[in-house]
Amino acid sequence: MATILMIGTNKGLFLARSDDRRTWTVDGPHARMNEIYAVAVDRRGPAPRLMASVTSSHFGPSLLTSDDLGATWQEPDHAPVAFPKETGATLERVWAIAPGPADRPERMYVGTQPSALFRSDDGGNTFDLVRPLWDHPHRPDWGAGFGGQAIHTVLPDPSNPEAMVVAMSTGGVYRTVDSGESWKPGNTGIKAYFMPDPWPEFGQCVHKVARDAGDPARLYAQNHHGVYRSDDGGESWTSIAEGLPTDFGFAIVAHPHRGDTVWNFPIEADGVRFPPERRCQVYRSRDAGATWQGLGNGLPDEPFFGIVLRDALCTDDQEVAGVYFGTRNGEVYASPDEGESWHQVASHLPDVLCVRAATV
Repeated sequence: MATILMIGTNKGLFLARSDDRRTWTVDGPHARMNEIYAVAVDRRGPAPRLMASVTSSHFGPSLLTSDDLGATWQEPDHAPVAFPKETGATLERVWAIAPGPADRPERMYVGTQPSALFRSDDGGNTFDLVRPLWDHPHRPDWGAGFGGQAIHTVLPDPSNPEAMVVAMSTGGVYRTVDSGESWKPGNTGIKAYFMPDPWPEFGQCVHKVARDAGDPARLYAQNHHGVYRSDDGGESWTSIAEGLPTDFGFAIVAHPHRGDTVWNFPIEADGVRFPPERRCQVYRSRDAGATWQGLGNGLPDEPFFGIVLRDALCTDDQEVAGVYFGTRNGEVYASPDEGESWHQVASHLPDVLCVRAATV
């Protein structure tokens, strides 16, 4: 089995490949000088499809696809994601790409900036705005995080094709159980210390949400100061930050097959965006956040200043999961054994914005 690792940076897309998840070849950049904010590997078709969100300072945002593992890339001759004229909105970039249910191989979702959800039923050639979320009465009051106002998390429910969770900065978590016809906020228990009411119905700056592999109703959230778990599909949340060196960060990811296992990369604080004690460590919990273990075997020992953004931590889909992360100083690390040991995949890349891995 071979593993492909998509590495999106602010100057193009790099592809790393390995037969043993220990030695890697890296090529690129593809789509050079474009910002790559989101990548995905869609395994539902006869061959894996690679997808990348590209943002050109000259041509604007678009989506690229490859059906030959990155040897060639295709771009539609039209804007695949565009706001209807009557909305008065303009697409700034795509922040999230999510394949739909396994039994609907042509369905795709993207989350965008400004905060919106789009759905495709033709494999990503064209996308339609999910109007009930765009028309939600809360939308005029959704704010913008430091990186902009965007839906960055799109999580279809594998146990219920009508259900989905999205998350945005700022606005928080929203849920649907009727294929997007109606949406409710799901932020009870998530604190927004920066707001006059620190426990609002919505307005939280949720940085990332991951879904548990063993229980689809169990979710994990990394907030702007706060790490949480929900056991009811996002209706309510409880803190699982105890045992972590800090509750700030951007990235959180769950095991692809085993329940209760989750990884996190802590950052000291919103105003001090370095790793705690300047140590490069990934933290893992195997009991749904009740306890955490720091994992740094093979990671740099010297003072470390790089951080991991919301989509720059991922796993592959093997039974013993590989874990991968990229940093804002252009380094990429891999673990073939769920974080027990690490090695460097690449260094001196541009600012890493996102990573995704899959067995091909």
